[in-house]
Amino acid sequence: MEWYQMVVLAVVQGITEFLPISSSAHLILVPHFLGWPDQGLGFDLAMHLGTLVAVIVYFRRDVALLWLAWVQSMSRGRRDVDVTMAWGLLLATIPALVFGLVIGMLGEDMLRVPGIIATTSIVFGVLLGVADARSRRDRVATDLGWREYLGIGLLQAIAIIPGASRSGMTIMGGRAAGLSRQAAARVSFFMAIPITAAAISFEVLKLLDAGAPTAWGQLGIAAVLACVSALVAIHYFLRMLQSIGMMPFVIYRVLLGLFLFAVFGWSG
Repeated sequence: MEWYQMVVLAVVQGITEFLPISSSAHLILVPHFLGWPDQGLGFDLAMHLGTLVAVIVYFRRDVALLWLAWVQSMSRGRRDVDVTMAWGLLLATIPALVFGLVIGMLGEDMLRVPGIIATTSIVFGVLLGVADARSRRDRVATDLGWREYLGIGLLQAIAIIPGASRSGMTIMGGRAAGLSRQAAARVSFFMAIPITAAAISFEVLKLLDAGAPTAWGQLGIAAVLACVSALVAIHYFLRMLQSIGMMPFVIYRVLLGLFLFAVFGWSG
């Protein structure tokens, strides 16, 4: 992979991972349109590691409190809203793990086509806009219960389909559950930690099993670029979210889907 390809893809991953526009779709479409080769498993691993570090660093205080609550729930029998949230985030991860395993066995390449990306981008983009517009409550993350975490987790599982957007689906679920925009975004970011850690573990096992030579220098740079761009994206997304809402992202997704249909048709 050329150095400029690495830079572009790492920055694209970092920016789109936490915005409701689907990072997986953009990592498929950018090489497709530019005629670049597939970036490979090692590169995906590095970029996921970068975005994982970014969200942990940005929310380090909250992550530390949730981790402590989870540990003390088992060691001391602690029961409070932080414990409920910590276990709720883990519960929300289970559907995505199951769905990801099923898709992996069936073959995920069948989903990595422009027609599916266009459809999911438009359909779930519009649903995100509807959920955001109709939500009239301003609940906080600690108001959520087990059923609501499981419901948002099911939406996160659907987001394995390219174009659906993990961030978009979980924010949509949070808004449908009555969370404020800020709270829905924070829950979405927190949910990214366990599922991304699981994805990294899976990618490490596949990489070790492949036994292919690895350009560690390139992967390290990709991880840093993805981390830095993700930190910037998280910061400005949270700052602008209350004023701009979801509509700019909905419009972008619909236009992207229509563009893909215009270029590739319904069978692409």
